[in-house]
Amino acid sequence: MFDLDSDVNKILLTGSSGFVGGAVGAELSHRRFNVVMSMRNLNIRTVRPLNKYFENGEIGATTDWSFALKDVFCVIHCAGRAHVIKDNVIDPLTVFRTVNTVGTLNLARQAVAAGVKRFLFLSSIGVNGMQTESYQAFSEADQANPHNAYALSKWEAEQGLMRIAAETGLEVVIIRPPLVYGCRAPGNFGSLTRAVQRGLLLPLASVHNQRSLVGLDNLVDFIITCVTHPQAANETFLVSDGQDLSTTELVRGMALAAGVPSRLLPVPVWALQAAATLLGKGDAVQRLCDNLQVDISKARNLLGWVPPVSVTEGLRRAMIGGGNL
Repeated sequence: MFDLDSDVNKILLTGSSGFVGGAVGAELSHRRFNVVMSMRNLNIRTVRPLNKYFENGEIGATTDWSFALKDVFCVIHCAGRAHVIKDNVIDPLTVFRTVNTVGTLNLARQAVAAGVKRFLFLSSIGVNGMQTESYQAFSEADQANPHNAYALSKWEAEQGLMRIAAETGLEVVIIRPPLVYGCRAPGNFGSLTRAVQRGLLLPLASVHNQRSLVGLDNLVDFIITCVTHPQAANETFLVSDGQDLSTTELVRGMALAAGVPSRLLPVPVWALQAAATLLGKGDAVQRLCDNLQVDISKARNLLGWVPPVSVTEGLRRAMIGGGNL
């Protein structure tokens, strides 16, 4: 039986100051889990009373986690080098591997040595690939096809974790989310949120694709489900809201949630992509126009998990705040 108050059933949460990790930490605390919050640099303004904190510094081959792993039952590894649209480093793959692959496996090996039972790894749908054919969703059974340095570093970490699991008995759970949206989301969704709130005219009325997204609260709930569910051990899961949207539907839903008009201009997708390529924005527009669907049947059937927050409510929380499961 998992005792939330036991000193020997701690959870170590890495990346606890990030967008996803911060929300996971808040919900773990709300549910009375005994959690150690780990972040690269401690900031007194982000530290909540009554929780334990650990400053891990840069993540890599030599990061020492031994103090933070004492009496830990489960590690939730949200920390990592995120995919960045404009990366100025000379060799991005090496940098991604240092943090996302080598750093993850170093933590996992130290977790084994400390007696940790379960290791949850937040990976990426990019491991499956960049896009899907219309109405042909990715599943966990698909062959991996990482499409960039970030996704490759995550895939290599997944493979290494499964080898460690086979050799040591560590229970590994791998979670591959698509785009995660929520209040104050970074990246493309954050940019789109600001554009919608400002009433900017967006040339997206003709984008009739299908994309799977996952609201922050749904992802957090799924992560915490995987902490203790016995059937999650040594499995890989895709996760989403369970309702796919076109980019046009997404923007209209965001505008409705924010209480502002949706200002959409019908521009053919080919013309939009051509203009974006000339402006050096081809990749960003491709993500807005392509299909990317995921099948969450495995999470539903094996774990009995159902997304607790609807897309409508998730978009409302993303646009005007609120939430907490």
